[in-house]
Amino acid sequence: MRDPAEMTAVELVAGYRAGDLSPVEAAEACLARIHARDESLNAFVLVEDEAALAAARESEARWAQGAPLGPADGVPMTIKDMFPTAGTPTVKGSRLLDADDDALDFDAPCVARLREAGAVRLGKTTTPEFAWKGTTDSLRHGATGNPWDPTTTPGGSSGGAAAAVASGMGAWAVGTDGGGSVRIPASFTGTVALKPTYGTVPMYPSSPFGTLAHAGPMARTVTDAAMLLDVISGFDSRDWSALPTPTASFTEGIDDGVAGLRIAYSPNLGFGGNDPEVERLVAEAVEVLAAQGATVEQVDPGLSDPVEAFHVLWFTGAAKVLEPFGPDALEQVDPGLRAGIEQHLGDSALDYLGATARRMDMGVRMGAFHETYDLLVTPTMPITAFSKERQAPEGWSSQTWTSWTPYTYPFNMTQQPGASVPCGTTSTGMPVGLQLVGARTQDRLVLRAARAYERAAGEGFIRPVELDEARRRASGAGAGAAAGPGTAEQTTSIGR
Repeated sequence: MRDPAEMTAVELVAGYRAGDLSPVEAAEACLARIHARDESLNAFVLVEDEAALAAARESEARWAQGAPLGPADGVPMTIKDMFPTAGTPTVKGSRLLDADDDALDFDAPCVARLREAGAVRLGKTTTPEFAWKGTTDSLRHGATGNPWDPTTTPGGSSGGAAAAVASGMGAWAVGTDGGGSVRIPASFTGTVALKPTYGTVPMYPSSPFGTLAHAGPMARTVTDAAMLLDVISGFDSRDWSALPTPTASFTEGIDDGVAGLRIAYSPNLGFGGNDPEVERLVAEAVEVLAAQGATVEQVDPGLSDPVEAFHVLWFTGAAKVLEPFGPDALEQVDPGLRAGIEQHLGDSALDYLGATARRMDMGVRMGAFHETYDLLVTPTMPITAFSKERQAPEGWSSQTWTSWTPYTYPFNMTQQPGASVPCGTTSTGMPVGLQLVGARTQDRLVLRAARAYERAAGEGFIRPVELDEARRRASGAGAGAAAGPGTAEQTTSIGR
């Protein structure tokens, strides 16, 4: 039998249903993978061995009785350490939060729904301080590595979540995305992520980054991501902007293909620029969609770079994040976060409203664009992963994370659904992502197109877990080298 840590959620649930596999075996395999490999990746701030195995045993009993709570029952998963989790500290990568004082008594909506569905939480994953940037490193927890090359960044801000999924340390992860934070790491780690239409996944407490901030599923396959979205979506009265609960599964029609769809392909949105290998691989991916029957036209959506408006919205939100910690908070945070906040401390209400007007105009433009085109396809990222010790690629024109993520943050401003699906690797062996963007509420269509590409081209795409295994074998480590949950440190402290 394959290592359960490398199985998808679909495969795990099929094994549970058939009686060929138990949730305990799956949890043990994922925990063994964490304890064997996270030292080199630093994807976790907390590993919950005891609680995970207890939840897995409860799930095993339900499956044995033929009474699972649903298709999420027993699936091993992780939560980004931005989501409140009852009984567990949530320190958000910041030294301003005290692990001893920040064990909350409630779950964020997505955490509660996964708990209610019987999913097995393995732990909480790393984030940059308050999820503010596109790499995953913090003064509190250090830098997280990319499973494809641990010296490089997995991207951010959901980099720990992506590294965990890519390495087989949980089939599912939940991340946040305020400017690309599930899609950037999906592109850098060869995994799948969806930023759903704003409000699809409820948030509580509301993010200080306001209506830029989404929560979304991260997985190794499109269908797995859709399954996870089924669990975490739906109305919650605590979120004033939550959309109504979906009436159908996000997996419904996911294999219907792209024949007849009108797809706009924009290599650079009219203002970006790509590494030549990235541009070639994305263009080849677009040809795959056309070969599946989609009508593809190369066209830009008519946007200019909204980065200045985004910065006003983003860094005034960041200032609000720090407000409860008093006037000295700026002295204690990530220097890049401090610099961004200080640059925008003088922004007025008029500046904020001007930035809001800019995003409203973008929304109108994209709404009109989608009257002609069902989907917009772009590179997810113009580059591949760079050194985890850097804030931008070597020699880059700016150290600000938005300077190298031009294709992600615009669609946080318009609140549209956007997915990243892997579309190959460069000559250096690093993954590239294909971004598919739909009109608001067209999440199923985005997932359907992503699945069509994955089905047509992705089956031969080596997955990070396979590469990791190949590297481990090449290094001479036997199967017994992986430390199990009973042989490694039982809990990685969130307070480090």
